[in-house]
Amino acid sequence: MSGSSWKSRHTPKLVICLREGYRPRTFLSDLGAGLTVAVIAMPLAMALGIASIPQSVADQLAAVHPWLTPPAMGLFTAVIAGFLISALGGSRVQIGGPTAAFMPLVFGICATHGYEGLVLATCMAGVILILLGAFRFGGVIKFVPYPVIAGFTAGIGTVILASQIKDFFGLSVLTPEGTPATIPADFLGKLALFADHWRTFSWPATGLALGSLVVLSLMRRIAPRIPAAIVAVGLSAILTKLMGWSTTMVAFDGEHMRPLVETIGTRFGGIPSSLPAPHFPTISMQLVRELIPAASAIAFLGAIESLLSAVVADGMTGYRHRSDQELVAQGVSNVTSAIFFGLPATGAIARTAANVRSGATTPVAGMLHAVFILVFMLALAPLATAVPLASLAAILVMVAWKVSELEHFVSLLKAPKADVLVLLTTFGLTVLFDLTIAVGTGILLSSILFMRRMAQVSTIAGIKDEIEEGQETEAADDKDPGTIVDKRIPAGVEVYEINGPFFFGVANNLRDALDQVEKPPKVLILRMRYVPHIDATGLNALRQFHQRCVKHGTTLLLGGVHAHPLFEMVKAGMDLEIGLENIFENLDEALKKARAIVAGQHGR
Repeated sequence: MSGSSWKSRHTPKLVICLREGYRPRTFLSDLGAGLTVAVIAMPLAMALGIASIPQSVADQLAAVHPWLTPPAMGLFTAVIAGFLISALGGSRVQIGGPTAAFMPLVFGICATHGYEGLVLATCMAGVILILLGAFRFGGVIKFVPYPVIAGFTAGIGTVILASQIKDFFGLSVLTPEGTPATIPADFLGKLALFADHWRTFSWPATGLALGSLVVLSLMRRIAPRIPAAIVAVGLSAILTKLMGWSTTMVAFDGEHMRPLVETIGTRFGGIPSSLPAPHFPTISMQLVRELIPAASAIAFLGAIESLLSAVVADGMTGYRHRSDQELVAQGVSNVTSAIFFGLPATGAIARTAANVRSGATTPVAGMLHAVFILVFMLALAPLATAVPLASLAAILVMVAWKVSELEHFVSLLKAPKADVLVLLTTFGLTVLFDLTIAVGTGILLSSILFMRRMAQVSTIAGIKDEIEEGQETEAADDKDPGTIVDKRIPAGVEVYEINGPFFFGVANNLRDALDQVEKPPKVLILRMRYVPHIDATGLNALRQFHQRCVKHGTTLLLGGVHAHPLFEMVKAGMDLEIGLENIFENLDEALKKARAIVAGQHGR
């Protein structure tokens, strides 16, 4: 690969935009967009941090780092990863940070391997993303079938929805000893646990959550340019403060006390007013081996979502992103985010769209969005303690609804049965097991179904009757080198045509072809002008077919062989077995050789 092509693929869009000339008017547009997106992203980052980290893991972290809370981890991710994704990425207007798609995956990793496991898995995922970008895998992601994407995104939305039941209804989930119960990572376990504690729901918390949903819905319709999440969170915090719900303690089971409405302050104590010092994960080969599936899932999901977001941005702006550099930027940002106590990050479609609608034209807007979140965190940390968790849960419920894309899911149910099978399988495995199993199974199932379809498209059939129709001779067609000049087929000659790629999915068809002939012919011609590709299994089937022809005293001739199949045959030594003198550019030449053989002549 030349140095120029490498440079062109991996030059960040920020550098390109600065080279084009960065004017004060452009800066003002980016400044306004960055501020708007920061206001949208801040409450969402806190909500995602709370939803991603199990309470037991949060308690363990607080024992070592009192300032480190789940909402703070979401903010750290938005600041660190958000800045780097914009500064190093291959899109002009991409906004990065924590996203809802990662939430079930992060929760499961923390529940199984603890926070150190999450840090290591995120760093490993970052390295994988860098390698994917460096080795030009940016364009390969688009080959993931849409039913797989729709299935796991709908599954993720369902899991997010289930995870917010506790805070949405203000449930108190405690052990008999009065300590917070461990929330299971699996979907059914969550539902069972929440069902056991449904009597502990809080009317004020439920009311705040429902009211926040109403505000979010109305604001998007009547004032879409105003950050609805900030309005909902702000009104909920004010109402909670005025009513004293966060300081009013009630006995919910006759023994244990709790506030009527939990806030960030009552559960976590608050958020820090500065960025943390870097911290490096403990690395062991045993843990690395255990985390390979989780890290691969983070990398895959990050690549999918970031590139989808970049494509959406391209459609809105008319520019084109550089997918390989985008993956490299995602990788660097994930490694750095993990080192600074953050969560996995990727491009966020909704925030990117808001960035474009707010007037952003360069990556500076995304960098400023991260800077504004940092400023808000430094200046408004004390106020964040008043934010009710029920209101943040409502935001995530709205996010879950958007992520699930119910209308697309329902429309896919009318697709061909094979696609519906992939969709429902991926959805079910995402909900009931985890994303790693779901995506792997979905892609495997899609691949098998694709090969089945290709096998149905590729056929092997006799064409003697077709050739014998019409006149005895026909003028050659310059546009079709496979046109037959002399259509006469003498007795003792059979002609079969292979249509489509000759791969392992259709190898059995070739083995069955000779079985259909009652008496082995003297000459059998395989017409291959519609065979663009042959794989190892196809070559082996052709070799076995040739050996069987030899056993029956049949001469095998190949007609209309294209360059690629011929190249593979030569590499495999098939030219020596069949003989180059028996391989022809078109069927007409093969028929001449067949007549000579039948007539007892040799040569052409």
